[in-house]
Amino acid sequence: MSTAKPGGRVRGFQFSAWNLLLLIPLLILVTPLFNFDGPRLFGLPFFYWFQLAFVVVGVLCTGIVYLATKDKPRNVRRDELSVDDLDEGETR
Repeated sequence: MSTAKPGGRVRGFQFSAWNLLLLIPLLILVTPLFNFDGPRLFGLPFFYWFQLAFVVVGVLCTGIVYLATKDKPRNVRRDELSVDDLDEGETR
């Protein structure tokens, strides 16, 4: 359940399959995947250049998800409660 506010801001969670691409940068948290000395690149051990490469991969993944979802149509639904309904002084 998600609604768009008048200013174009979205309230609530909106799932998109593109968001699954954001899981790729989280692989950098699994240290045993890259905890090696070789192969070296420009004299840097694998451990360091792999992390640097993952920064670039993370930026690319985030950019792709942003571009793919920025124009996604939003569900517009009128709020069930108005400001008057939420007034503390009103009783029913």
